Amino acid sequence: MEFDIELIRKVYSQFPQRLAETRKLLNRPLTLAEKILYAHLAKPLKEPAKRGLSYVDFNPDRVAMQDATAQMALLQFASSGRPRTLVPTTVHCDHLIQAEVGAKQDLARATQDSKEVFDFLQSVSNKFGIGFWKPGAGIIHQVLLENYAFPGGMMIGTDSHTPNAGGLGMLAIGVGGADAVDVMAGMPWELKFPKLIGVKLTGKMSGWTSAKDVILKVAGILAVKGGTGAIIEYFGEGTQSISCTGKGTICNMGAEIGATTSLFPYDSRMSDYLRATGRSEVAELADKIKDCLTLDPEVIDHPDKYYDEIIHIDLSELEPHVNGPYSPDRAWTISELAEAVRENGFPEKISVALIGSCTNSSYEDMERATSIAKQALDQGLCAQCPLTITPGSEQIHATIERDGLLKTLEAIGGLVLANACGPCIGQWKRHDVTFGEKNSILTSYNRNFAGRNDANPGTHSFVASPEIVIALSLAGHLAFNPLKDELTNDKGQTVKLQPPTGDELPKNGFDTGESGYIAPAPDGSSVQIVVDPESKRLQLLKPFPAWKGGDLTGLKLLVKVQGKCTTDHISPAGKWLRFRGHLDNISDNMLTGALNAFREEVGNGKNQLTGEVEAFPKVARSYKEKGLGWVIVGDENYGEGSSREHAAMEPRHLGCLAVIVKSFARIHETNLKKQGILALTFANPEDYNKIQEDDELTIEGLTQFAPGKPLTLIAKHTNGTSDTIPLNHSYNEAQIGWFQAGSALNKIVQN
Repeated sequence: MEFDIELIRKVYSQFPQRLAETRKLLNRPLTLAEKILYAHLAKPLKEPAKRGLSYVDFNPDRVAMQDATAQMALLQFASSGRPRTLVPTTVHCDHLIQAEVGAKQDLARATQDSKEVFDFLQSVSNKFGIGFWKPGAGIIHQVLLENYAFPGGMMIGTDSHTPNAGGLGMLAIGVGGADAVDVMAGMPWELKFPKLIGVKLTGKMSGWTSAKDVILKVAGILAVKGGTGAIIEYFGEGTQSISCTGKGTICNMGAEIGATTSLFPYDSRMSDYLRATGRSEVAELADKIKDCLTLDPEVIDHPDKYYDEIIHIDLSELEPHVNGPYSPDRAWTISELAEAVRENGFPEKISVALIGSCTNSSYEDMERATSIAKQALDQGLCAQCPLTITPGSEQIHATIERDGLLKTLEAIGGLVLANACGPCIGQWKRHDVTFGEKNSILTSYNRNFAGRNDANPGTHSFVASPEIVIALSLAGHLAFNPLKDELTNDKGQTVKLQPPTGDELPKNGFDTGESGYIAPAPDGSSVQIVVDPESKRLQLLKPFPAWKGGDLTGLKLLVKVQGKCTTDHISPAGKWLRFRGHLDNISDNMLTGALNAFREEVGNGKNQLTGEVEAFPKVARSYKEKGLGWVIVGDENYGEGSSREHAAMEPRHLGCLAVIVKSFARIHETNLKKQGILALTFANPEDYNKIQEDDELTIEGLTQFAPGKPLTLIAKHTNGTSDTIPLNHSYNEAQIGWFQAGSALNKIVQN
């Protein structure tokens, strides 16, 4: 089925003219990212946008939401007064399915346990003209790649791994729910014009090396914040040697280095994938304007003139990588891993091996992984640890089942999980380790922060390609290097694994299985949205209070966070996913993963009113009850990771008025602004050290709040002294309006 075909025809028909206008404005050759960005401007620019400085309005072609973030986004949209979305939108039910015993049972249990939420999402989708993909249909990013992504398009999605669609040449960007609401309501979407990082790929992969190793290598080079505020654009002849889904894997994990998105130029591999997934007309349309969907030749010849930073990777020399634990940028080549495990005291034994997820569940991924499993069966080997397989979609599940891949993976000990996120996002009910118990897991997922997969801080999570995961599962430990080491089979014979092989696309075409797609009603005006006031899962939203018109005085310090603080630390997932539609209930998880700089304690802080040390949500509720505003102080790259806006809405709900940090991750900074919280940075990062546990805080300058004009923090200490600390911000006029109105949603309703 070719979704959005009329929309795609329109986008492509306008592309050449818009590029001509862009060339006239910039008067130079163009990167691919620039072509797509300028082709989606909400209104023409009078002068070129300044990378990293200019705020620019865009008109995305599509909005996508997964079930965990869609709840709050749709509750906000329902409050906007709009009768129907004005941009094509879909909801995908993939986050609320917990992995435990296997696909069939887990899906049945989730469908029953979360029936209230799924029914709500389906009815709201029906009312507002939103396509609905029911539980079991697949993971949002795989389904988008198979059905909606198209070269040269622009999409925003309420999940940080939305850039997966860059594998099909689409500019796809992860956002918070409030951004999605703006676009669904027909408003332009605002973005600070990104910087551009060019990654030049030469050579060709072979042997054990896969597309996953490209992004694991890049992550090791740029680290978790090295891509912040930038689009990563891959170019060079090496791009053509990577499959469309392999490109998607690379773009998917660009989120782990803070990139706004990642992107590949259109080529024959993308055309082949479009045709294989039933979108021949899209491929034909794209082929006709191929020059619009690739970077200009001059950029390839002289990249240093057009990118802000350039990385070169020779695919012929690239070695398989295993990254981790606790951070996706902690990169080791497979030949370095054994020594790294010993030197750092990482648990060497693999407790569980897991393949699949939105990052690596394509047909090609499963083919290559299965080729290793088949070798194992032929030579008397099997997995030496529990092994799970997560198909990315019903289409992938049905196809690999038909072609015998699942049977082979199950034969070496694999357990097939539902077509859902599962352990990748912490939806995993483990029974083999106790809380805090040190153990190592090896996955083909994308993210591996502490507690990310199983809520256990003792779990050392390592990330690799599916074929490397399967190979190491046969050994059962991290010290095994399949490129040179041998295994011993059940007869005592030594076995040397051969490099993986596999088809990029199924020879017999894809089996779509049970689609799982439910189209909305042509007219949803009669559909009623009912939320039980006694529900523990869903809660209608009330507007946040507007700014009162003066400086913020008498503020309490709730927490000074030390070190890494991701959105998983601010608003953990796992068992809390069930409350994603109930703001008050889910707020009881706020900052429960954050490390208190004063006490080296996780999740607890001092209540300045009582002197008691309590959980942060309890302290915050105490301040709110007394009418006292409060502040969070944070470290570098605060709010990295997931796009979840709950990490901004929960503090706002409990009375937070400002978050002051050394630096922000892009999506979280925007989410804070959207919810009416001041997102501020220390002009001098060392001033972080001046903040004391019992400080009373004042933020001055708000009556003259203006773009580029710093604010001032007065930190009054209990010994009678105080510090005056300058604060920077990145607000523009529109964003200042959000703060003054109390939130971006309040502003929409006002207008």
